[in-house]
Amino acid sequence: MTSFVSLTTQTDQTPSSAVAWRSAAQYAAALLHRGGVIALPTDTVYGLACLAQNKQALKKLFQIKERRKDKPIALCVGAVQEIAKYGKVDLKIIPILNSLLPGPVTLLFEAGPSMDKDGIANNHLVAIRIPNHPFTMQVAQLCNGAIALTSANKSREPSCLKVEEFKPLWSDLDAVFDGGRLGTIDPMRLGSTIVDLSMEASFKIIRNGCALNKVKKILAILQPFNDNGYPVDQRIQAIFGK
Repeated sequence: MTSFVSLTTQTDQTPSSAVAWRSAAQYAAALLHRGGVIALPTDTVYGLACLAQNKQALKKLFQIKERRKDKPIALCVGAVQEIAKYGKVDLKIIPILNSLLPGPVTLLFEAGPSMDKDGIANNHLVAIRIPNHPFTMQVAQLCNGAIALTSANKSREPSCLKVEEFKPLWSDLDAVFDGGRLGTIDPMRLGSTIVDLSMEASFKIIRNGCALNKVKKILAILQPFNDNGYPVDQRIQAIFGK
């Protein structure tokens, strides 16, 4: 049976107390450790999550999402220093990572040699997120391991800013953590901006997403922009898309 946990007050939809959030995050982490699949808020849209190393939970996540096996799911970690456990990180760009994360950005790295690539990596790349949402960050930190994270919708359907928008998925989930409406503008449905950082001293915008302008300003020190910016790489977007 699906559990529903509100992260906001009933009266004005403001965040609940820090103690209540901590308790909810501990409950979410416990469900994930038991192999559960949950829905939770991020800094862009609602997401579906499970522990990345739990193959049965990952299989269930793909089934709920109706996602093809050749379209891997991003990892969510709780801190920038965790990224190097899963992807190859050029130490020179750590200051850039600290500027981008946490935030509405998904970064592509060459997958590390210890990565179990089944469902997580494709074309030797791994996608990594640190959403700038205190609840999701708490959950990731409590899990002590990467979370597989994808948008809470069926593949090729619109992403969701409210839990009611993915109601058809509720019965397949172990819990829904309701953070209220995420953002006040539909551009948030674009999801995170995806950036390929797998090549040394360069980058490529893979999906414009909702944070494109901010990301361009931060990454400009890596590689100057031409007048037209950088085109979306349709090949990689097809792999790491919705």
